[in-house]
Amino acid sequence: MSSSHPSFRLKVQQIGQACVFDLSWGQGQHLSAQVEYPTALTKAYQTWLRAYLNFYKAIAHPEPVTPIRGRMEAQGRLTPIGVDWQSELVRTEALLTEQFQLWLRGAALFELRTAITKSAQAAPNLKTDVYLVCDPIDLARLPWETWELGTEADDNIRIARCPVNVRRAAQMAPPRRRRRTRVLAIMGDESGLDFQADLAAITSLAAQAEVKFVGWQPQISIPELKQQICEAISDPQGWDILFFAGHSNETMLTGGELAIAPGEVVTIKEIKPYLEKLQARGLQLAIFNSCSGLSIAAALIDLGLSQVAVMREPIHNQVAQVFLGQFLHHLSQYVDAHDALRLASQDLKLEQSLSFPSAYLVPSFFRHPETESFRLVPSSWRQNLKAWLPTRYEGIALGLLVGLSLWPPLQSVLLDYRLWTQAIYRDLTGQVPAAVETPPVLLVQIDSESIRRSQMSQPVPMDRAYLAGLIDRLVDLDARIIGIDYLFDRQQPEKDQVLGQSIRSAIDRKKVWFVFASISDPINGDVGVNPETGIAEPEWSLEGNVNAFPTHVKLPHSFKSCEQSCPFGYLLSLLSAYSQEFPDNNQIRPSMQGQEVLQSRLMTNLQSDSQEEGKISILKEFTSHPVTTGASYLGQLWFRPIIDFSIPANRVFQRIPAWQLNGLAAFGEKADFSNQVVILAPGGYDGVLDNFAVPKAMAYWQVRERGVGKANTEGLSVYTGGEAHAYMFQHFLTQRLVVPIPTVIMVFVLALLAKGFVLLVDRRIILPVNRVHLILSLLVLTGGYVMISWQFFVGAAILIPCLFPLASVWIVSFSHYWGRDYA
Repeated sequence: MSSSHPSFRLKVQQIGQACVFDLSWGQGQHLSAQVEYPTALTKAYQTWLRAYLNFYKAIAHPEPVTPIRGRMEAQGRLTPIGVDWQSELVRTEALLTEQFQLWLRGAALFELRTAITKSAQAAPNLKTDVYLVCDPIDLARLPWETWELGTEADDNIRIARCPVNVRRAAQMAPPRRRRRTRVLAIMGDESGLDFQADLAAITSLAAQAEVKFVGWQPQISIPELKQQICEAISDPQGWDILFFAGHSNETMLTGGELAIAPGEVVTIKEIKPYLEKLQARGLQLAIFNSCSGLSIAAALIDLGLSQVAVMREPIHNQVAQVFLGQFLHHLSQYVDAHDALRLASQDLKLEQSLSFPSAYLVPSFFRHPETESFRLVPSSWRQNLKAWLPTRYEGIALGLLVGLSLWPPLQSVLLDYRLWTQAIYRDLTGQVPAAVETPPVLLVQIDSESIRRSQMSQPVPMDRAYLAGLIDRLVDLDARIIGIDYLFDRQQPEKDQVLGQSIRSAIDRKKVWFVFASISDPINGDVGVNPETGIAEPEWSLEGNVNAFPTHVKLPHSFKSCEQSCPFGYLLSLLSAYSQEFPDNNQIRPSMQGQEVLQSRLMTNLQSDSQEEGKISILKEFTSHPVTTGASYLGQLWFRPIIDFSIPANRVFQRIPAWQLNGLAAFGEKADFSNQVVILAPGGYDGVLDNFAVPKAMAYWQVRERGVGKANTEGLSVYTGGEAHAYMFQHFLTQRLVVPIPTVIMVFVLALLAKGFVLLVDRRIILPVNRVHLILSLLVLTGGYVMISWQFFVGAAILIPCLFPLASVWIVSFSHYWGRDYA
């Protein structure tokens, strides 16, 4: 028996009024049971068959000939007049299936049913094949495909019919590998029929297979037609699929007969020698889209043919066309032939039940016990490419995901939540940076309390005399690098001189580096300190651009461009690294006697060949990628490093309100800021432009530090630009820039991986899954992907997006499997 699937051989033999069920499997296992055959079942079948034939004969058709693909005389005289045959058919179908299931549900068959269902449950990723042999043929006419074993594993159990006699071994594969699947379609007598839909369905395989048609034409004589059919069957190249459409009928002695032209038939026995050659040359599947095919299928399997799809009863032309279209559609999707027939029957039941009642009961699949179910294999790069293309529903869903992933407001929300989860992950896994006694940044914030204590009446614009006092105090505390996140583009005539004097004094006394804020103007370029204020001059001060997203790190376009315009946080980090690596270098220091632009002198020196090692050389590599620059014109932040709020703020900067500087309440008499970069910035008071909503990750750490009961304390209500610059400075100094992979890229990557997975499943390269296992597998993969992305963020400084890429995986997987036999 087939080695890839659990399989059973079930022989049901009627002896008088008794039926013997013999079940064998595995290595000699065998069960036998005997049950009485109910005469009510025979009566229910005959009543159903009469209603079935009368209904389909009564369907309107433009031709005077009844459009049934077979002769009807053997079924008796039909009298449909005055009877609602559709209602009668629905009623008799219900009666037949009820009687059939009631018979098979008997206690005598319990052990037999259990053996099959246990095997199916033990191998949920595989189909369990039951090879059914019925003797006599009247038993085979019953709808065994509908047998309900009563478990969730029923969908994984397939009934494969098999004749009583199987004299020859099957030929599973062609003697040599063919470049393409080959299909021979024999179009028989179409009297009263219409083969246009059949032809279209077969032709649809042309993209995946080589298709040849042969059949009756009015100008061809019958001997010529028979010769053409026999020659086509005997083609030395062989065929993989043999298809027949037309009228056919059962004849047990001759194996069935096929109508090849009006009034002309050939029997299976007549063409047996040609079929034997066809079988020897690798024929794997025969499809007879015609009537009463039990004897045809039995004869072909007996000859050693692998698989045959037939109709057990007469079939209406329209039903045959609908069935064939669905069957070949599923086959073209690389579903195996047995499952394709089951799916096509299911389509008839679920989607065509009102138009074609009971039609789903008629198709049957015969298989040689030693074969695997046939499936198409892609034969060209075009077909391979087509298989990878999204379906209509996948395209709509993925298009929506792509559109949402390009929407900046939603990107900001998702980033906020992602960093919040990263903070929790760091906390739970103990991967929080170690606390330091002195963080690299001292953030002096002029907050509402500082303004109240200073009795300042108008904090916007900030009183420059007040700033002068803070600078004096910072210089007394030995601050060496001071960044001022205030813009001095307008004058305060009476107070500019006070501030300017404090700055000049700091440079004269201690050579303090000052970095003033500037902003980008589309017309005038960077706008910083107004020269008319007298606060600072470019010969002894620097300017850093503060235009930045509060969630992303601002990088210079190039290191050389920093001579004219340099990001505020980046410039502070350069000064810090320069001061640490060259503490005794007095050649480039702020000086009131400077004659050249200080920023240009500094950058020129740092670009010299002598600076090849240390932090400065690494900082020189932190420049904006061309992709990032180009994407910015589209409103996207692709590959632009993010501010990592998953690191607690107290590991990044030391925050004090400005009012504490004068009293030294925070530091004591030995306060020393010589090893810290000081950022003097607004502290969240009303009227300034760089107040933002607190990132969820920052709020998480503040709640953890202060306690849940203090969640609404001051400091949680606003996130300031000064804090953003402090984070940027720390990221530069520690050489940790978290680069986000664009969500849109990962949506495409994971959608392709998901498509590859389902294609591998379809082609049996990896095991198939049922719907439950699919969900469990996706849940495990989702959890694993999220964990990996969290750890990559912490360990490799790469942000791999989760929500939309994982959604693309679920969409592709479920659109491929939902509603199919993987249920």
